[in-house]
Amino acid sequence: MNDFYILEKEDSESKARAGRLFLNGTEVLTPVFMPVGTQGTVKAMLHRSLTELGYKLILCNTYHLYLRPGLEVIKHFDGLHNFISWRNGILTDSGGYQVFSLQEMRKLTEEGVEFRSHIDGSSHFFTPEFVIEIQKVLGSDILMLLDECTSFPVDFPTAKKSMELTLRWAGRGKKHFEEFKSTIGKTQYLFGIVQGSIYKELRKICLSELLNIGFDGYAIGGLAVGEPEELMYQTTDFCTDHLPKDRPRYLMGVGTPENILNCIELGIDMFDCVLPTRNARNGQLFTTRGKINIRNAKYKFSKELIDEGLRNYVSQNFTLGYLRHLFLSQEILAIELATFQNLAFYNWLVTTAREKILEGKFRQWKNCVILNFKNNNN
Repeated sequence: MNDFYILEKEDSESKARAGRLFLNGTEVLTPVFMPVGTQGTVKAMLHRSLTELGYKLILCNTYHLYLRPGLEVIKHFDGLHNFISWRNGILTDSGGYQVFSLQEMRKLTEEGVEFRSHIDGSSHFFTPEFVIEIQKVLGSDILMLLDECTSFPVDFPTAKKSMELTLRWAGRGKKHFEEFKSTIGKTQYLFGIVQGSIYKELRKICLSELLNIGFDGYAIGGLAVGEPEELMYQTTDFCTDHLPKDRPRYLMGVGTPENILNCIELGIDMFDCVLPTRNARNGQLFTTRGKINIRNAKYKFSKELIDEGLRNYVSQNFTLGYLRHLFLSQEILAIELATFQNLAFYNWLVTTAREKILEGKFRQWKNCVILNFKNNNN
């Protein structure tokens, strides 16, 4: 046990876990889903709506915030929490995934990665050390290392070379994290990132070396990048078998409700994904009775609530017929209500998963929820 994370209970039938994170006065119950607030905002959501739904931890993006509004602005506001008026926890990713997705606009070296801004084409250089400095200025509660994320498929030699670079960067990042002093005046926690694609041999080497370096928590990266789901589950299962029980485990960029439940069963504590907010803007709802495509004509006269199963969980109770009208009329409120619904569902999902773990009934409940999703796609 440490002052950052407490493991409360492990499921007797699986590797599912219930725990607590303590982030500068904010207590976060796990399993937890982090809404993605790339540029300091979860799209179409007020902070008070996130708080109403029970969210205590959001993810913001180092790459985007570094480019705009820039470190000078964030410094002026004494950190990201003050700048965006968010009093709960913030995890900032390293920006590595965004940089590496630029492909033709970047150049990778041992020292770091040179890239051109997607905004104005200006040239920038991220090193493991500089990424730590950026996040120290942001003042996020949880910081992520700069790593290299390979695409899928990738051959073994390429994955090995990439993983070894990630490890060298991890050592440099951890050293700088300990040496570089923040002016924010709060405790910040650093997560290592396990890479190695789908190759268990590489994942095991990476895990072992990261544990030797020592981090507050451990993330599994390089998944949900196009590989079959079964390979994602196998790799996650392998990694959690070798990760320490007294540290939080974060599966980056995952995913669908089914993915989240299956990976909770495999021992994952933390998730993030753009899926609930992005799909909401396209008119797809996640509900306790399955997925709904709200533009379908069948909902034109529907008096059903958007999600009867969440009636006692949320304050906003509108009908499907009304929401369909808003989407067809291209009203801004349509996106707000759909986003609210999807994030309400995602938080209900992980909150209920936690309850079922504590009750010893997780696997049975999980199987029922997944079956319901498979049979109900409207």
